[in-house]
Amino acid sequence: MYGPVVLSAGLTGLLSFCLLAVAIGTDYWYIIDVNKPNYTGSDDLSSHSGLWRIIEVNWKIADFKKICLYFFQMCVFAGLHKVVVILLPLSLILLVLGWIFGLVSSLASSPKLLAASASYFLLCSLFTLSGVSVYIKYSNQAMEEFQRTVPPENLVYVNVSFGWSLATAWLSYSLEVATGLLLMLAARITQMKGHYDSGVAIAML
Repeated sequence: MYGPVVLSAGLTGLLSFCLLAVAIGTDYWYIIDVNKPNYTGSDDLSSHSGLWRIIEVNWKIADFKKICLYFFQMCVFAGLHKVVVILLPLSLILLVLGWIFGLVSSLASSPKLLAASASYFLLCSLFTLSGVSVYIKYSNQAMEEFQRTVPPENLVYVNVSFGWSLATAWLSYSLEVATGLLLMLAARITQMKGHYDSGVAIAML
């Protein structure tokens, strides 16, 4: 029972790191789709952004380009954006250290070390959760300000939504929590096994 649990914890911990790295490094946190009727051109009227850059497309319709770029700039230069680009990379670094700590704890089969590793991963999940939550908060604030600034008729065919990079970060957070819970279970199994071995030793005496 102990072996499969710690192996599962190791896999979920590694996967959570990979997913968070993908989320931080990709540019689909926010997506703007423009569905202009009667447009027959071959150019894509959509755009998307990540934590670090804005991906522009070759619009032929300058008005929509200005609208999209203006919104992205409001998101990037918002004060809360600085918090996000600190919290999420920090969480990524902490996950590396946590995975090493968890590996050592599982090899040592120490209930205290396993419990400490579990608490560490749960702490990492709080950093990830905080970063994602702040991103959603400042993006919504930017959208509200954007809607107040841009004329409504210019937004009729513009659809703004969160992208798959954000969903990947959420999944990473879920796996971090799962890793912490699995390590906590491993600590409990080790503790119970220790009590059982002690009981057997006393009975043999």
